[in-house]
Amino acid sequence: MKKDYYIVEKNVDKIINLQHTNFLDPCILNKVCDKLKGENYKIYYPYNDSEKGIIYTNEFPKIKLLEILSYDKLTHSQIMGSLYNLNISTDMFGDIIIYNNHYYVIIMSSVHDIINREFTMVGKRKIKLKESSLITLERYEKEYKRMEIIVSSLRIDTVISRITGINRENIKKKFANDEIILNYEICHKTNYNLKTNDIFSIRKYGKYKFIGIIKNTKKGNYIIKMDKYIDN
Repeated sequence: MKKDYYIVEKNVDKIINLQHTNFLDPCILNKVCDKLKGENYKIYYPYNDSEKGIIYTNEFPKIKLLEILSYDKLTHSQIMGSLYNLNISTDMFGDIIIYNNHYYVIIMSSVHDIINREFTMVGKRKIKLKESSLITLERYEKEYKRMEIIVSSLRIDTVISRITGINRENIKKKFANDEIILNYEICHKTNYNLKTNDIFSIRKYGKYKFIGIIKNTKKGNYIIKMDKYIDN
């Protein structure tokens, strides 16, 4: 995609000029790293299994961990939607974390003031923000629900149809409507065969990681293993 090309080139220039990037999703991060062969750089992840990372050279990136205080129960998708509504570039904040019934978001320090001022609601619920130490996340690990399902092929449309119970014709509409994300990019290729560690999202049905084939059945189908990300 043309948009991705400019994002990648912009971040490559930052590293060449001894600066650091903001938070990059795995797709963009990998493309930037592919262009940086021969360059010295490091990648910072705020915690184990963090999705977004920051590439840096000499200067360690300045980030903050904000706890979102609310009397009401919040969900990952609600928090994300409210952050997107602030019209702040998405590379200015990292992962949203729900941990021990607390809600957190990691941000670049440069947008702390505007987020502190503008991020006062999640949906219709009032919130407050409190700065926390990054040490809070030292023992944090993402939660997954392990799934095993039987499918006739590893095609992504076949697997999604099995997960959702939606027929193949309506699954095609989901692809056409940009409702399927594969490895952090919109996917229109219905016949793509899933590979180990592929990550895909289905709008309204959640996010999944394909682990692999467990075994073949006598009828020539596959028993496959996946992890579903738990969206608290």
